[in-house]
Amino acid sequence: MTSFHQLDALTTPQVTGDLPGPRSAEFLARQQGYESNARSYPRRLPIAIEQAAGSLVRDVDGNVFIDFLAGAGVLSLGHNHPELVAAVTAQLGVLTHGLDFPTPIREAFVEAQLALLPEPMRDRMKIHFCGPTGANAVDAALKLCKTATGRGDVITFQGGFHGSSHAAMALTGLVSQKRPIANGVPGVHFFPYSYCARCPLGLTPDSCATNCVTYLERALTDGNGGVPLPAAVVMEMIQGEGGIIPATTDFVRRVRTLTRELGIPLVVDEVQTGCGRTGTWFAFEEYGIEPDVIIASKALSGIGTPVALILYDAALDTWAPGAHTGTFRGNQLAFAAGVAAARIVRRDDILGNVTRRGEQIADLLKSLLDDPWVLDLRGRGLIWGIEFADPATGRPAGALAAAVQSAALRRGLIVEVGGREDGVVRLMPPLNVTAATVETACSILLAAIRSAKATHQEV
Repeated sequence: MTSFHQLDALTTPQVTGDLPGPRSAEFLARQQGYESNARSYPRRLPIAIEQAAGSLVRDVDGNVFIDFLAGAGVLSLGHNHPELVAAVTAQLGVLTHGLDFPTPIREAFVEAQLALLPEPMRDRMKIHFCGPTGANAVDAALKLCKTATGRGDVITFQGGFHGSSHAAMALTGLVSQKRPIANGVPGVHFFPYSYCARCPLGLTPDSCATNCVTYLERALTDGNGGVPLPAAVVMEMIQGEGGIIPATTDFVRRVRTLTRELGIPLVVDEVQTGCGRTGTWFAFEEYGIEPDVIIASKALSGIGTPVALILYDAALDTWAPGAHTGTFRGNQLAFAAGVAAARIVRRDDILGNVTRRGEQIADLLKSLLDDPWVLDLRGRGLIWGIEFADPATGRPAGALAAAVQSAALRRGLIVEVGGREDGVVRLMPPLNVTAATVETACSILLAAIRSAKATHQEV
């Protein structure tokens, strides 16, 4: 059995026997007996995790896997980065919970976050700490914009995902998968997103002038458009749960121009794409825009200690004291880890590694574009999606994507699925992943796709 201290020296996973292994099966059976039916990841990834380091995890049966899920993007510097562990350990003996009282480590965290913004934005942005999840930060952003504008409606986009709280779920376009109950929040309007592989308007690149934005423009400027001037437009630069769909540059810039002209705050949800995932600290930087509100959470601490926040234009700061609170908005452990993570990102050129490893993934997987079952291969930095579709009907091939995920796990690679009918295999490795690990993971993934296609009943 591989010992824990050897994990970070490995690049080759080790899987023996069937999955789940006997001990994992026991853990999973007990979990099924006492945990909520809403649990999700262990259903498709049937392992019980014992230990982890860097890009690797070991289950209770001794199997070692490359982790290209990374806590759903939370573990930006991999599992148990020693400097982050040291920062959290040191903070444990100082202060762990501080509500919204100022503390030295909180101030250092705020300074680090503001310093990572594009320079023109640093002096005009304020920060608000929310509850510990991205969904709570989404709720806070909505409350902020509704308070500042006095308006109540919100525009969001088809295919988007913004969280599982009631308000965040109301903004989610993945109805069948992520909105399992009736939408009880009024005033939410969904518009087409620039999903060119499956154009929501049925157009092709040679017949489209980013018509999805034209539709939004006309709806908001036509007195008979039926949509009142909203309090906010909420948008992901890359739809994550929606299937790793990067918006086109023209789409994003025209939405920004429209919202600015009409005085509508533009809220960018960077919960999954922020903190370096795309090769810039925030994905919106790649589009050459400046939003009014930024939502961030997942990877802010780099190690999984939870923290969520919104950064917003000071002109919107009109709410009263206590307008949005949360008992756990002062997680000093997360602040300590986040300060260390920001330092490591700068020192170790993590963003440069993201760009280089992203180019490596694009090169290693480019042959998939010739596969008739692959509708699209897309991504930026270290967030990638492979969309599978039936070549005869064009329908999402969710069963094939699930078979690929299972085949990859049996070979020692953890990946996730998402998108329409879960037909997209998603890759989100740690941002400091090595070239050797990427090469191994992509080799496993290609083999898993071949195996799944050869045995899956759809093919």
